[in-house]
Amino acid sequence: MTNNVPEGFIDFPFSMGFIATTGPLMIKRVKNDVFLGLRIEDKHCNPANTCHGGMLMTFADMQLAIGGQVYIDTRKFLPTIQMSCDFVSPAPNGAWLEGRTQLIKQTRTLMFVTCILTADGKTVFSGSGIMKIPSDTGAFADISLPIGREEGN
Repeated sequence: MTNNVPEGFIDFPFSMGFIATTGPLMIKRVKNDVFLGLRIEDKHCNPANTCHGGMLMTFADMQLAIGGQVYIDTRKFLPTIQMSCDFVSPAPNGAWLEGRTQLIKQTRTLMFVTCILTADGKTVFSGSGIMKIPSDTGAFADISLPIGREEGN
């Protein structure tokens, strides 16, 4: 298994609690796109030696929210209201897992987003989610998440 990381990715700076158990996560920002990355390790795998579906869903949930932050230009924490997914093909142990988000629609309080996850460039997962855009007051008002350095400008 190789640990090399594709060019432009840096360590995800918000690695605590549950997120720390899923990593090590990497992040890359290019203009209005944010890509999360992860080298799949034994700890991420099921008995078939492929990335566990729960790990893929966790990774996708983070990709949806962080990618959405960039699209709407906020660092607010965006709680997931709904998420659905399709497991397209296995993501093998040792592969580079990478995600990309697309904003479908934004309202005043909700964001509709999709994501694609690839393993070594092959699509392995597609997902969609509805994320809550918190108000300027309330439980999630000032949770700020780093979104990585911007490249390509």
